[in-house]
Amino acid sequence: QVQLVESGGGLVQPGGSLILSCAAAGFTFGLYVLNWYRQAPGKERELVATITSAGGSKKYAGSVQSRFTISRDNSTNTMSLQMNSLKPEDTAVYYCSGYSVYDSRDAYWGHGTQVTVSS
Repeated sequence: QVQLVESGGGLVQPGGSLILSCAAAGFTFGLYVLNWYRQAPGKERELVATITSAGGSKKYAGSVQSRFTISRDNSTNTMSLQMNSLKPEDTAVYYCSGYSVYDSRDAYWGHGTQVTVSS
């Protein structure tokens, strides 16, 4: 059974840090490009960060560049998002997702974890 399970969300003050994790099972993790998305209330889902299958290339949305770091461990089928210098506008539900390097239509999503940045 395919699973992507996010964890690590919560309430944090502006300027604080959080680490989100995504645990995967049921597919060949090392052959999937992985992404973190987020969706704030009333807004469209936004791509936050992407990491290639071997982890050699990473891309970030301009709004999080230099503050967030995406990483993955193919030996443990996990992905992380280190979030620093958090701002209230980072408040959203964060989702991990992945798609096959062979067919982008072969894709999976987690159920999301809430991140709230507020004083």
